[in-house]
Amino acid sequence: MKKIIFILSFIGFLTSPLFAQLKIGYIDSDIIMDNLPDVQDARKKLDALIRDWQTELRNLETEFKKKKDDFDKRNLIMTDQTRTEAEKELGDLERNISDFRDKKFGPKGELFQQQDELMKPLQNKIFNVIQEIAVEEDLDFVFDRSGDIIFLYAKSEYDLTAKVLEQLQLE
Repeated sequence: MKKIIFILSFIGFLTSPLFAQLKIGYIDSDIIMDNLPDVQDARKKLDALIRDWQTELRNLETEFKKKKDDFDKRNLIMTDQTRTEAEKELGDLERNISDFRDKKFGPKGELFQQQDELMKPLQNKIFNVIQEIAVEEDLDFVFDRSGDIIFLYAKSEYDLTAKVLEQLQLE
C-alpha cells in the first residue's frame, strides 16, 4: 500500500509542471467604455452627427410626402406630360432619400467611418493597456465578458495557427 501511495505521489510530482494552472483574466469593456471620458466625448460627437443627419432625412421625407400628397390630389386633372414630370420628380426624391440613407447610415456610410475614426484610437489605447497588464500579471488569457466572449490577449505559446496550417498542408 505504501508503494502505491509513493508511486502515485511521485507521478503527481513529475506531472505537476505539465499541468500548471493557467492564469486567466477578464474585463468588461462596456464598463470601461462607459467610464472613459474620451469615449464619452466621441459618443457625443457621433450622437450630434446622427441627430443632424436624422433631421435632414426627416426634412427630405417630409418634402417627399408633401409632393406625393399633392400629386395624389391632382393626379386626375394632370396632363400626361405634367403627370410624367411629377412622377419623375417623386422618383428622384425617393432615390435621393435612399441615397442619403446609404451615404450616411449604410455599411460603408459616413457614420461607420466616423465611428472608426473616433473610436479606433481609443480602442487601441485600451487594448495596449490590457496587453501591458496581462504581461505584468503573467496572464495566459484575457477575455471580454461584456458581449460575446472575445479573446483580448493570449500568450503566443498557445497559438496553434502554424501547427494547424502545417497539418492541413500535409493532408
